[in-house]
Amino acid sequence: GIQPTAQRRRIAAVLLSAPQHMSAEQLLAQLVADGARVSKATVYNTLNLLVRKGLLRELALAEGHVVFDPRVEPHHHFVDDQTGEVRDLPWAAVDVGRVAPLPGYRIRELQVVLRGTGDAG
Repeated sequence: GIQPTAQRRRIAAVLLSAPQHMSAEQLLAQLVADGARVSKATVYNTLNLLVRKGLLRELALAEGHVVFDPRVEPHHHFVDDQTGEVRDLPWAAVDVGRVAPLPGYRIRELQVVLRGTGDAG
């Protein structure tokens, strides 16, 4: 249900090939660096469309910083405190256990965000 314009295809290609979760600003910078003629509004509108269609997840993992995740299946995230990099963690990497019912709320999604540094030593 999405009109596949050249700009939308290019945006999707960059998102799907990116080694990390990208913000709209990072995506725009990458597109411009690659020689794409695309406006900031087109990038934001396309990201919002892909989120609405369920092809992309919007993640606000740090205050004032939103990134987009092309992996829509259930998984968790690790945020590196030093670099701000967001890494995917497999669903099975975290034993969530049972979530108690929350009266007055309907849970749509469960996700664990781990924070620390990538330095294992």
